[in-house]
Order: sequence, then structure tokens, then C-alpha cells
Amino acid sequence: MPEPPIDILSPEPIHEEWRPLSSRLDATKAITLSKRQMRSWSLVLAARHIPCHPERRGFGWQLLVPANMLALAAKELRQYESENHGWPPPPPQETPLIDNRATTLWILIAIGVFYNLTLRDINLAGHYPVNWYELGNAHAGKIMDGQWWRLITALTLHADWQHLLGNLVIGGVFVSRLCRDLRSGPGWLLLLAAGTFGNLINAWLQNPAHRAVGASTAVFGAVGILAAISMVRYRQNLRPRRRWTLPVAAALGLLAMLGVGGENTDLGAHLFGFLFGLPLGFGAELAIERYGRPHWKVNTLMAMTSIAIVIGAWWAALS
Repeated sequence: MPEPPIDILSPEPIHEEWRPLSSRLDATKAITLSKRQMRSWSLVLAARHIPCHPERRGFGWQLLVPANMLALAAKELRQYESENHGWPPPPPQETPLIDNRATTLWILIAIGVFYNLTLRDINLAGHYPVNWYELGNAHAGKIMDGQWWRLITALTLHADWQHLLGNLVIGGVFVSRLCRDLRSGPGWLLLLAAGTFGNLINAWLQNPAHRAVGASTAVFGAVGILAAISMVRYRQNLRPRRRWTLPVAAALGLLAMLGVGGENTDLGAHLFGFLFGLPLGFGAELAIERYGRPHWKVNTLMAMTSIAIVIGAWWAALS
């Protein structure tokens, strides 16, 4: 008696008690499935205690179920497809970035000009010459004694031109991206807040004699803000675990590469700037989702507030 023909596309002959499911679930002719569809359907059927067996078929897959459970399997899968229609949702429409790079560039230039100013002998407010570093560094003991302005003035000082150049180049990338996303006013105000609170916690935990200068606390605040914005903005398009692990892992990787090198590196300031940037970024993105980007008048007010805070801090330092 001749043996029945075997489908050469199947690694094993299909048992007569098993039947392939159609990818359309309502067609009588079996149609191959994608690997992703085969896996998801297998999980659904396993959860409903329906035996299934995947087999390779050409460039796709077929899912075999017992012939007497074919109708039940198709019913369960139709319900699954109906409940999960449109999932995962499409990625959010990208908000066009604002072209305010010129504004950010001018502020970065102003920081460079101020560094040059600190190298010169200047008679100001009864100080000659003004010892900018002594008056404005983040001295932990003096901050804890009430000299709050040091939390802010230290962000505008740099130890040398290499320190300044590193913050302007690396920080300029993140600051520019943040300001183009949120507008300049909210961007700089959030940076100032992250740097200030980062310096405060660092001073509280450090030895009272600890001193620090540099904008890197605010720079890593920008990294934390951008990470939090990504977590909120793309929360519907990532698996629950990846919603926070991907952006935070990327930010911590950057912290490891850029924030721990050199014997004079203040790791605590970098870390706390980043950590305070996270809740600020969360709040900013949720506010933008609800109210949109701030009106130009509000943006201008926030930008002027940032400038006024820095000037006020130096006024207090020189008084």
C-alpha cells in the first residue's frame, strides 16, 4: 500500500487530528502567520488550556490545534484580537522643536564672558579686587550656615578654561535640546532649579569644608529632565519595565562616562543634579501634556525670572 504524500514544507507530517488555524480566523484555507502573531496566539491558547503546536510553513508559521477544538480556538482568538485591537498604540506625534538655538548660544557665550570677567581685577560693591571664587563657591559649611546664594553663584563659576569648555560643549548639547523642546524660559528655570537643589543636598551630605564650582550640576540636571520627559512622553509605547529603565539607564551611562572622571570631579553634585532633574522633568512634561507649551509672554517671564535669580544671588554675595 503506498504511503500518503508528505508536505515537504513541514518538518513533520501533520497528524490528521490536528488542523491549522487561519490568520484571518474566518477562512477555511490556512494562511501562514508571522512569528510574532504565532507567539502571541500560542500564549492566548495556552492560557485557555487549548493545546497548540507551531510549525514552520515556507516563510511563515502555522499554528495547529486539535480538530475538535478548532472552533473554540478560533473563538478565543477572535475575542483576543477584538480586545487588543489597535494595541500597541501608535507612537505620539513628535512635537516640532523650537528653533531657539541662537538664544541658548548667547547665554552660553555670556557664561564664557563672565568666566573671563572673574579673571580680572575689578572694583565692585566695595570689593577690590572682587574674589569671585571666595564669594560664590559652594562652600558646604557656609551654605548650611545660611549663605543660600552660594547654591546659585557656584553654578556660574568654573575652575579653569578646560572646566568651562567641557561644560559649554557637553552641556550645550543637552541644554539646547531641552530649551528647544520646552522653550527657553522653562528650560533655563528648570536647569537652575535642578542645579540649586543638587548643590543643596550635596552640601548637606559633604564635609563642612567641601567647596565646589561649576555648571555641571545643572548639566546633569538637564540629563535627568530629558530622561523623565522621555519616560512620560513614550509611556504608552514601551513595556512597563522599559518605560523607566531605558531612559534612566542611558542617563546613568552618561553619568558614568562623563561625571566621574578626574580627582576634582564632584560626583555627588552630578548625581544629585540628575536625581532632582527627574521629578522636574516629570512635572514639566505632564504640565505640557495638559496645558501645552507656555505662551511667549509666560516664556519671557520665566526667562527673566531665571536671570533675576542669578543676579539676585550675586547681589547677595557681594553685599
